[in-house]
Amino acid sequence: MVVSAGSGMCPPGWTGIVVLDGGALVTVPDAGLGEPLRQALRAAVSDDGDDLARLSERLSEGLVVREVLGPATLAYVDADAFVPCHAGAEVESLTPGDPEVGALLAAVSERDADESGLAEAGSAVWVVRAGGEVVAAAGYRTWLDTAAHLSVLTAEGFRGRGLARAVASAAVADALGAGLLPQWRARPEASRRVARALGFRELGSQVSLRVER
Repeated sequence: MVVSAGSGMCPPGWTGIVVLDGGALVTVPDAGLGEPLRQALRAAVSDDGDDLARLSERLSEGLVVREVLGPATLAYVDADAFVPCHAGAEVESLTPGDPEVGALLAAVSERDADESGLAEAGSAVWVVRAGGEVVAAAGYRTWLDTAAHLSVLTAEGFRGRGLARAVASAAVADALGAGLLPQWRARPEASRRVARALGFRELGSQVSLRVER
């Protein structure tokens, strides 16, 4: 547990929690939240898994959770477990920040755009087109020269057609080729299914809380 009001794990001033394999990494905005959260996490995290969805219910009296982001699952894949997608739509790559990727981000809801994280991708962005327009895209951000955090987005009218799997497969292959560990963060079940189809294994979860005393 670390005191950091500006942690990159969560919005500024929030508490960020990542649980992996029964262990937890927590950032709190002030030291006074540390012990109450530690006690709540001991009850929420066990050898059998975690229950971050109910973490706020386990906080001691005097603490109020005003907002919650998540929980989202964290999944990972290595080269041996990766199941590439070879069939389906033609995939091409664009440079980071390409205006056509920006057009896709502008065409979906603000929530979907933010959830995808595609605007922050620093890698090439792999895309599928329909009628000349980009309708699905995937890229990744590199964390600490170790992990590749995947960002995937499909236009609303083109979901359920396997396009997310096609572009994500290309992004994962590139990350593995660069010696990185692909990470997939997801809340919606549809996104989790895409990850599992590519060989990702869910190993943890993440949640952000805005806690007040």
